[in-house]
Amino acid sequence: MTDTFRTSKTVSSIDPGKPHIVLVGLPGAGKSTVGALLGERLNRTFLDFDLEIERRQGLPIAQIFGERGEAGFRQLERELTEELTHFGNMVLAPGGGWVTDPGVVALIRPPAVMIYLRARPETALKRLGGASGGRPLLNRPDPLGELKSLFDARKTAYLSADHEIGTETVTPQQVTDLILAKLAPPA
Repeated sequence: MTDTFRTSKTVSSIDPGKPHIVLVGLPGAGKSTVGALLGERLNRTFLDFDLEIERRQGLPIAQIFGERGEAGFRQLERELTEELTHFGNMVLAPGGGWVTDPGVVALIRPPAVMIYLRARPETALKRLGGASGGRPLLNRPDPLGELKSLFDARKTAYLSADHEIGTETVTPQQVTDLILAKLAPPA
């Protein structure tokens, strides 16, 4: 592994012959938490896009949004995704809006397997602490309304995933177990 992905916990070779697993869903759906658990269980490297982008830019995501707007942030996600086409065997947690750009998704899928972590906006907001949780797109007077709007705008893209896992009433460990069951080859 190179120094390229320094925010990752290196646990496996990033073999380009093995497809990535990409977790998508609203902010607060559990992508980062479940991604880390899934990486450990599968002995794969886990990469949280937001942490990696913050490291590379030397700025928090909120400041990147403030200075470059959402389009500037999405371009950084695109560049990271393009880089990931040269690697494989990782668990990836891009930002919640990453999935809305079919061109970016198509860079790694197929062969990457995309898993939608489904959470209602109300649940997601509660997990974020009832406010924006430092998420620039939610830093508005009505964060729940913003999450509902994001969900409505992204729902079709989320539903294009290979697998869908409800996260409402289960623990992150249980979500990880459900994902592993979906990924297991048929007996």
